[in-house]
Amino acid sequence: MQPHRIGLMVPSSNTVLEPDFYRNLPHGWTVHTARMYLEDVTVTAEQQMLDEHTLPAARQLATAHPHVVVFGCTSASALRGNLYEERLVEDIQQVVGVPVISVSRAVRQTLKNLHARNIVVITPYLEEINAKIRRSFEEDGMNVLRLLGMGIRENARIALVPGEMIVNLAHRAVHGLSPDALFVSCTNFPAMSILDALRRAFPFPVITSNQAALDMAIKTSAM
Repeated sequence: MQPHRIGLMVPSSNTVLEPDFYRNLPHGWTVHTARMYLEDVTVTAEQQMLDEHTLPAARQLATAHPHVVVFGCTSASALRGNLYEERLVEDIQQVVGVPVISVSRAVRQTLKNLHARNIVVITPYLEEINAKIRRSFEEDGMNVLRLLGMGIRENARIALVPGEMIVNLAHRAVHGLSPDALFVSCTNFPAMSILDALRRAFPFPVITSNQAALDMAIKTSAM
């Protein structure tokens, strides 16, 4: 497999997505990042990020000539619904000139590939963001059996959540249910580093934002 450059568009306060990618890329592949200003994970702040900072970041990233670009914010890609997400991907792709992956869409496709229709979701988000995440899955015909969030507003704090706390939240969310899969949302949530532990804890697939995005980026770039 020839080395490839993966471009990441990340919220400026995200400190987890880049390390997750470069620790798990195939040998010789590289990651190149453009940042979109964001401090708080709220509807208002993410709308501003989408409207003011996304396409400028794409233009900057295009100068690195990546082979594929990842729009690296799960909640923002789901914020305005799945049709908007498709248009967002198209707009970014026109700027960068290479395939573009949205994290939210990568997650939904991964779940579809697993034939997962009834899912449980955990997030670090406020309820206003959780509602957007739920709607994204429901628009794609999935049933969210339960969605639990941690109510964290500041994106920098999300990156500091201990892995044990994520595992405990997952057990609370799944308790009494038999889902087809568990999804752990947010590219700044340090869940990929404990993904093996999560998968050992449950008898069904566990998907994280960063793992789904990375898998799709590698597959798309290598095509």
